[in-house]
Amino acid sequence: MSGNRAVVYVEPGKVEVSDISYPELILRDGPGVNPLNVGRKCEHGVILKVITTNICGSDQHMVRGRTTAPSGLVLGHEITGEVIEVGRDVEYIKKGDLVSVPFNIACGRCRNCKERNTHVCENVNPDRAGSAYGYVDMGGWVGGQSEYVMVPYADFQLLKFPDKEKAMEKILDLTMLSDIFPTGFHGAFSAGVKPGSTVYVAGAGPVGLAAAHSAQLLGAAVVIVGDLNAERLAQARSFGCETVNLREHPNLGEQIDQILGEPEVDCAVDCVGFEAHGHGNAHGEAPATVLNSIMEVTRAGGRLGIPGLYVTGDPGAVDEDAKIGTLKIRLGLGWAKAHTFVTGQTPVMQYNRYLMTSILNGRAQIAKAVNATKISLDQAPAAYAEFDRGASKKFVIDPHGSVK
Repeated sequence: MSGNRAVVYVEPGKVEVSDISYPELILRDGPGVNPLNVGRKCEHGVILKVITTNICGSDQHMVRGRTTAPSGLVLGHEITGEVIEVGRDVEYIKKGDLVSVPFNIACGRCRNCKERNTHVCENVNPDRAGSAYGYVDMGGWVGGQSEYVMVPYADFQLLKFPDKEKAMEKILDLTMLSDIFPTGFHGAFSAGVKPGSTVYVAGAGPVGLAAAHSAQLLGAAVVIVGDLNAERLAQARSFGCETVNLREHPNLGEQIDQILGEPEVDCAVDCVGFEAHGHGNAHGEAPATVLNSIMEVTRAGGRLGIPGLYVTGDPGAVDEDAKIGTLKIRLGLGWAKAHTFVTGQTPVMQYNRYLMTSILNGRAQIAKAVNATKISLDQAPAAYAEFDRGASKKFVIDPHGSVK
């Protein structure tokens, strides 16, 4: 085989489907590849035929031009695929296996990996701990919105589905295991959601919807989702969430009081991140809005899960401080209320096996919750544009027409 096609970032607001190199078990030079990673041998890796790969809100940040992503970067960190080639050092993963790929790239050998902190692996990104496929400043590992992709450290990282035929029947759910479902679950879990909790989820995009569904799985009594987008809030209501339209009702505490009889929740999850906007009709971008508002409405002693993306470099930010990730956060408020903050990438491998079992046994309905919508590879540019306009869909790319 020699051909491969992929979704490539071109410039702010533009992606295209391009011909790229067929993957090898070595990391070659290319857009975004860290010079210290060029030529890195990966005989511990595999080549996958991509079965499904999803468009993520994190991809959208790059496509909007809100990061330092270079032109030509192959996008995509949510990957599910069939193994078609294995490296000589791979022992347990076999050709023909259907697997989910955690978006965190992790070696399994460093201290952090051994302590299950695979989101901050020390050996895969020369710039800092932590890496991901097809993402800016993450080491340059080639993205998976493509027909074929290379995945390193296969024995350690890959989650094999036990029954390939049954897995394909639920592939629109299982494709969410690479990122969005563990990320939403991590947000709810790290916020301390438990049976009987009242929970506020900021953001009704796919991660927010995944966090809301996860909170329900964890036993929350009431899950309230807030957003400025009426279509996305309708999707949250479709599986039993209460909602707050912050465009129409800018006072979050008052709206929570109307739902719960008090203006506070037990815990909250930020699923918006650094492109947050203020509340109300005349809202503008205000990147600290969500963090400050969830501190206001979370009870003293509560916990805040923050899977929403925050970056150290944002060329499109509203001020010079925000361009380097310095935001006007009311830390004094969080300190006074003794809040616990949990931030950073999600350590997918802590959750994906359990969530897989929940899907296969009918407990989790994540594809329904996030409105999974299958598209072809060639439809990806249009889907990026639709997603950017606020569509309440989780786009799932099917590069080979494998999904019934």
